[in-house]
Amino acid sequence: MKNKRAKTKLYLLFFYTLIFLGTLEVASARDTSNRVRIEWKDGQPSGNITVYNGDFEKLTIEKGRGRIEGSEYRFSSVGNNALHIEVANAAYNSGPEATIITIADKTNAFSFFLRDVTKEYPIFLPDYGVVVLRADDHRSYATVETDVLSRKSKTKIQQLSDSPEETSFASVEHRVRDMSVPTWLGVSRDFRIFQITEALSDLSPGEANIISPRRSVTAVTLPETENRPVDYLYTVGRGVGVQDNISRRLDQGSLPILHSTLTDDDIQYHSTTFVAFEKSALVLGSQFGTDFLVADSHSGGHMFTEAQREQLKTRQEAALNPKEETVLYFRSEAINTGTVPRYAWFKAPRPGTGWHHQKDYTFDTTTGFSAYASGKVFCISRMNGNPLQNEEIAILLPPGEKAVFEFYVPHSPVDGERARTLASQSFDQRYAETKKFWQDKLQQAAKIRLPEQRIEEMIQAGLLHLDLITFGNDPLETLAPNIGVYSPIGTESSPIIQFYNSMGWQDVAKRTVTYFLDKQHENGFIQNFGGYMVETGAALWTMGEYFRYTADKEWARQSASKLLKSANYLIEWRNRNKKDELRGRGYGMIEGKVADPEDHFHQFMLNGYAYIGLSRVAEVLAAIGHPEADRIGKEADAWKSDIRESFFHVMALSPVVPLGDGTWCPTVPPWTETTGLRALYLKPETFWSHGTVTVSDAMLGPLYLVFCEVLDADETAAKMLLDYNSELFYQGNAAFSQPYYSRHNWMQAKLGMSKPFLETYYSTFAALADRETYTFWEHLYKLTPHKTHEEGWFLMETRWMLYMEDGNALDLFKTIPRAWMADGEEILLDGVWSYFGPLRVAAKSNVGKGVIEATVESIGNRKPDTVRIRLPHPDYKKPVRVIGGTYDEKTETVIVTSFTGKATVRLEF
Repeated sequence: MKNKRAKTKLYLLFFYTLIFLGTLEVASARDTSNRVRIEWKDGQPSGNITVYNGDFEKLTIEKGRGRIEGSEYRFSSVGNNALHIEVANAAYNSGPEATIITIADKTNAFSFFLRDVTKEYPIFLPDYGVVVLRADDHRSYATVETDVLSRKSKTKIQQLSDSPEETSFASVEHRVRDMSVPTWLGVSRDFRIFQITEALSDLSPGEANIISPRRSVTAVTLPETENRPVDYLYTVGRGVGVQDNISRRLDQGSLPILHSTLTDDDIQYHSTTFVAFEKSALVLGSQFGTDFLVADSHSGGHMFTEAQREQLKTRQEAALNPKEETVLYFRSEAINTGTVPRYAWFKAPRPGTGWHHQKDYTFDTTTGFSAYASGKVFCISRMNGNPLQNEEIAILLPPGEKAVFEFYVPHSPVDGERARTLASQSFDQRYAETKKFWQDKLQQAAKIRLPEQRIEEMIQAGLLHLDLITFGNDPLETLAPNIGVYSPIGTESSPIIQFYNSMGWQDVAKRTVTYFLDKQHENGFIQNFGGYMVETGAALWTMGEYFRYTADKEWARQSASKLLKSANYLIEWRNRNKKDELRGRGYGMIEGKVADPEDHFHQFMLNGYAYIGLSRVAEVLAAIGHPEADRIGKEADAWKSDIRESFFHVMALSPVVPLGDGTWCPTVPPWTETTGLRALYLKPETFWSHGTVTVSDAMLGPLYLVFCEVLDADETAAKMLLDYNSELFYQGNAAFSQPYYSRHNWMQAKLGMSKPFLETYYSTFAALADRETYTFWEHLYKLTPHKTHEEGWFLMETRWMLYMEDGNALDLFKTIPRAWMADGEEILLDGVWSYFGPLRVAAKSNVGKGVIEATVESIGNRKPDTVRIRLPHPDYKKPVRVIGGTYDEKTETVIVTSFTGKATVRLEF
């Protein structure tokens, strides 16, 4: 019994000893967690230590020689140096207000979360030559470097660069969203738009096809509908079934004429929808359109000064009471493809969006007219050329036979006499006129022929989509470059205008930049939308781009006073922010919001656009010998310097983050008032907006400084921005929610990062654009259709892929898919415009015979000094002979120096 008790005591003693030792181990771990080592690879570090959300306690030199004074350090030895830092009252929590330590080194300052320091994943900053380790981790910098590199892990950019290249839309379509978009139809310049929402194509939860007349984005309202929005419901076929059996396509793949095919068992319905005028032929060059201010007033988010509101009053009446309506023309041919007679069904349009919307209207079986109680006719329907005999009808078709159902819907109802005239219009004639109208528009633009038909069609369709909602009176007046449902914005209209320039539509581009000058405030401020403060700089930048394309000195002289007025407005705004307390935190930088979020701060995007806008104004003024050019240029240079000072200051304060290759990377907040990325929640705040937590950091963040020429694309800080954005904020190398707001693809194109560029390029448009009609959503959660800002950036990305300026050099095909150089493939750019004027470029692959050839011609007086033509072999082969230039094997590029205006290059394999 005694032995048993003795054994029990022994077991208890052993048990408590284990607990005690475990407690010591935990205590030891806790004790060392508030102490870290900073070790430099080389150099002579000096600076100071700051602790946030904790207390600095002690600093000692662990390796090397130097002096410590409080939190300051200065090494006298050169080479491998190390510090030991100890803090008190540290917070290790994963949420906000965790302890951050800033190493304010005079060479490379940086910050880190104390909680992030672990033995398994040490903070390794190779660009700075420094590691951060726990105090009990005595590995050297060299050992950590070896350990990390031996893992052979990769960043997301590195993974993309080492993976097979995206070759086409088909290579990504299966792994991104497939989102149909409602179709907008109109006549160009005129704000009377019809939105077509086809229920059977997964566009809406509606039970039938819906026609929605709009004035820009504003719904048409009528006394007959008690001033509620007007919609019309119609259908062909039996209704909504279990099969997704409708397909859509634009006429010739690009014209704003909608074709759809519904297969309802044996009956196929082939439908055509377009918009033309009530009486007049739609002909290019004729006078029509909507005054730009009136169109603006019916667009989302518009802003007017008092003077502009007064102008609007005098222009509104004529626009809202036109002499003739635009009309939606519809025809559906139902064909029996079976072997026995089958019925075809049709339903003529009627008011409402569902069966339960019982409006006060009548259908006249003798005329086929659908009319409100007021007598105004809203639809004219016929079957096989005769008035439709009933609003809903079934037609028995023998095998191979067809029935033709047509209706015409005026944008606003018309009286009986006008309805009878409209009923006499020929569908075929109006269709032919409309088709020729849009074809003639394309004939006036540059020609781009590509190996990938989808992209070629999207370029043509995209140009016409932009044109469809660029409102104003033709042929000479100011044009409003709308961006979907919204009024023009200095930022979001910029790719639209610049693509007009790129495709040779210089007159249209000039009339659209005039919009921003016409709506300029008396003090020079430019603001047209939703309280955005970024428009002045962005609009000036686009005006500068217009001048780079055209060298239009007459326009520059006419516009100089207004350009100068806006430039001075920005300078005065900047001067108000030259306060000593803003040093490193926004000194000389303007404040305000750049998009929907109410973030009124010294934002890098805001200041990037202001700088580049001011810089472009100086360039334009210098070209015409304006006496203020030098002053504006110096102000721009000083602004750039101040932005960079604040950028690097807040970069030092923002905690580093891990990358996929085991290294860590500094980060930068979107504005100077904060410390760290918003998405890391350094403080107890909420930032969810527009379907993502990444809006401010990724879509409105400091990458704009690279795009806006404040940072060079190839400097280390720019690379860091791209690295951490790619790791944290992209999926499929594309940003969330509204991906075309992220400017990383411009940087990838600039640096010739073809594989990452193509991943972004294809993933983004494949997910955001309708795959049949090529129209874009604004957001990935299906918000706002026909968004031409997104479509404009897609078009500009395509332009960068095909040609891009670099100072006095022109880069061609810098990031094209190598599949485009497969045997027999050709690329043609005929009449595209660049900073060097119009170009003609052609490339043809005969790799089956071992040859790829290209010619480039700069048409006009302005020519690049150097032309670089990338001609990648589809199988990564290197040429054995290059004719016409010097070959760079790394970039697969032929370099033509001392370019005389025309060159031919030939690669032999």
